[in-house]
Amino acid sequence: MRVFITGATGFVGGEVLRQVLAAGHIARCLVRPGSEGRLPIQKNIEVRLGDATDLESLDGSLENCDAVIHLVGIIREFPAKGITFKRLHTEATRNLVRAAEAQGVRRYVQMSANGTRPNAVTAYHKTKWEAEQAVRDSHLDWTIFRPSLIFGPGDEFVNMLADLIRKAPLVPVIGDGRYRMAPVAVEDVAASFVAALGCETCIKQTYALCGPEDFSYDEILDQVGAALGKGRVRKLHHPLCLMKPIVHLLQGIPGFPITSNQLSMLLEGNVCDEEARRSWRETFDIAPHPFAAGIRKYLMR
Repeated sequence: MRVFITGATGFVGGEVLRQVLAAGHIARCLVRPGSEGRLPIQKNIEVRLGDATDLESLDGSLENCDAVIHLVGIIREFPAKGITFKRLHTEATRNLVRAAEAQGVRRYVQMSANGTRPNAVTAYHKTKWEAEQAVRDSHLDWTIFRPSLIFGPGDEFVNMLADLIRKAPLVPVIGDGRYRMAPVAVEDVAASFVAALGCETCIKQTYALCGPEDFSYDEILDQVGAALGKGRVRKLHHPLCLMKPIVHLLQGIPGFPITSNQLSMLLEGNVCDEEARRSWRETFDIAPHPFAAGIRKYLMR
């Protein structure tokens, strides 16, 4: 198949691209001008310059493709630079859907996020829901994936925690640290996208992707500490009533590590029920990578 991929230069996109090529497909990658050098120089990679937020730039780019994998997304807004959830999630998806329909591509696989729902409290999840609705309202043969926290070489979250643990005698934790998440390996996420390309039964289906275990935030810190050979991590818990106004006040500073939107999602948790896990595993024949063993491989390099 010739597969049109957006976000191929990103953390998840790089692994999706690797597995698309390993499966024998041709990857046509949409990259913004100046970013093409971030793609590997390899057989069966085609480059198309454009921007998912600019519909006109997609003219002709999807012609002769058999499928679309749309991965573009952000976790943090920078409105002064035009980087917003509305633009990168909702508008970009609408553009890809329109381009796929206009250029005769039927198969479409969308990256969403666990926790996405119509009554979501954060702008991140609201715009992910709007993007999903644009896909569902299309005439395409779509599949939507909603991963939990994705870990793997080059991820931001685990590597940020590892950096804190290496440098700080006490690691700050907002609130009680009991909020839970089910980290999923980037290899498993990418394998699902590639498997979906030839999956007839998963057309017009939405899947939550969670790892095999749930952990509290405190437990994740201890897992990262163990992977670094440091054992249990010393933590300093800060009351929510103190931290929420501080985060709101300082979130506009680019170097500040968290926004109010991200804090709300963190406190909400990021897990799946067992039925959702089973459906994903059985449909795509996935044996999820355990978190502790997975992070040990790349944190100890």
